[in-house]
Amino acid sequence: MESIDKNLVAIIMAGGVGTRFWPLSTHERPKQFIQLFDDRSLLQKSYDRVAGIVPDERVIVLTNRQFTPLVREQLPNVPDHNIIGEPERKDTAAAVCLGTLVAMKRFGNPVIVILTADHLIDPVENFQQTLASAVKEARETGALYTFGIKPTHPATGYGYLEVGQKTAMDQDVEHFQVVSFKEKPSAEVAGQYLESGRYLWNSGMFVWTVDAIFGELALHLPKHVEHLTKAVEKMGTNQWEDELQERFAALARISIDYAVMEKARDVRCVAGEFSWKDVGGWLAIQDFLAHDANGNFIKGRVHALDAQGNLVFCDQPQETLAMVGVSDVVVVRAGEKTLVAHKDRLEDVKHIVESMIAQPEAMTVSGIRSPP
Repeated sequence: MESIDKNLVAIIMAGGVGTRFWPLSTHERPKQFIQLFDDRSLLQKSYDRVAGIVPDERVIVLTNRQFTPLVREQLPNVPDHNIIGEPERKDTAAAVCLGTLVAMKRFGNPVIVILTADHLIDPVENFQQTLASAVKEARETGALYTFGIKPTHPATGYGYLEVGQKTAMDQDVEHFQVVSFKEKPSAEVAGQYLESGRYLWNSGMFVWTVDAIFGELALHLPKHVEHLTKAVEKMGTNQWEDELQERFAALARISIDYAVMEKARDVRCVAGEFSWKDVGGWLAIQDFLAHDANGNFIKGRVHALDAQGNLVFCDQPQETLAMVGVSDVVVVRAGEKTLVAHKDRLEDVKHIVESMIAQPEAMTVSGIRSPP
């Protein structure tokens, strides 16, 4: 991709805990580090999308401090000083602000590409073409760019972008002004969005120059800028981690969409013409699994009798699972842990996982009573 801006930095946000993907995703090794379909984790796939476009010394990974060894293990070509461990989770605004200040200190005014480590995208070539177009326009216009995805169905699990005037057509890539950001809708509203043709899925990926995003951060999040500037001044010294921890503790927890994107002066999007999945929970991988005539989506050795609409995921290929007379259930086997949940209750998986972490002794343990 010869024409792409040479002063480019990729920031991968990889700090999530992946509770909705329990038991395969755990507190010690969350979903961005696991291999769902092949030998590349979700984090590695995010890196692969920009490898060859962005040099390794310009790839920055923001993660939770406890996960920095996993990032080093999975991305050995990324320099150690580019793997930054956040001392606590303060949502995406803190990550974006920190990454921006680091990029500014090291590279001046590059174009920054913000990626997340929980997406599945195919084909990568189409994504890269769309990325190159967004990079060019972000540099020329100073607009904040996000990636919109043309919806294929009335999804209720994604936020949406309402788009207005088309601002550019770069080869096959359409550019639009973003009118508003919409929360995850009801099924009825999602259907209206799809029918109108004016809404795209909000991917949570961004492109902008350092100068453009810094101006908006300074305007809308001055405390973030103040605290994290002080921290980044200590980067490369033995005071860095302590300073970062102290400054992070003072930050409000807020997303970049709420804090900046919904208020910014010039927000645009490119319309992605590629398959995109935000791997937020077990149903997100359904389309990538084999299925039988009764709509059971399966990974592993499964025998089903009078069972319909289930999802079964066995981490170990030698395991055998049998289902009889059940419908709309998700069953996941990983190691010595098993999840059984109705599809309608999958959002609650994170709650029971959080409960298990907070109160590990609260589980019900029982044996079998001997017969008389």
